[in-house]
Amino acid sequence: MTDLSASPAHLTPPADVVLALDTATPFLTLALTSPGGEQEECREVGRAHAEQLPGAVQTLFARAGLHLRAATVVIGTGPGSYTGVRVGASYALGLARVWGAQVRGVPTLEALVRGDGPQAVSLDARKGHVYGAVYDVRGGVVTGVIHPPQKHSLDAFEMLRGTLPHHQEGRPSGLALLRAGLAHGQSDWTLSYL
Repeated sequence: MTDLSASPAHLTPPADVVLALDTATPFLTLALTSPGGEQEECREVGRAHAEQLPGAVQTLFARAGLHLRAATVVIGTGPGSYTGVRVGASYALGLARVWGAQVRGVPTLEALVRGDGPQAVSLDARKGHVYGAVYDVRGGVVTGVIHPPQKHSLDAFEMLRGTLPHHQEGRPSGLALLRAGLAHGQSDWTLSYL
């Protein structure tokens, strides 16, 4: 269990400390930025997000030499399993309430982008379908949406992406999620499910 009292309530969260987390995939994906640098962790946990998330966040802050407190929390909004997506969202909202932080949502698919240029990303939506999008990426951050996140048949998505690079079912990047959240994360986000 996370001891939120370790960060006194009267302290204003440091504006330059940002936490990102995603629990929509089988991976527990975290990132933290501060003036002291960047920290990132991504580990496969299956369905054990709820059990491992609090301790992993505490460890991430400790590794960075920071108090457990941030001004912004970026959350991956899915698509993912109902329980997985809600674990991360609930935890992020709880932290934000205690810290007085803002929460910005970003589609989990944006944590799959790599490099620069137009590219397709997707997650398995079962029964011959994927949940995918096609993005334009610059500096490792989505700068344009060519085809918005949507459920497609495998064949339809292959036709949609054409010859573009396709990143699928890979290890999400917490830093890509964090940077997307800072660049264009939404404060009025909603969760999406596979």
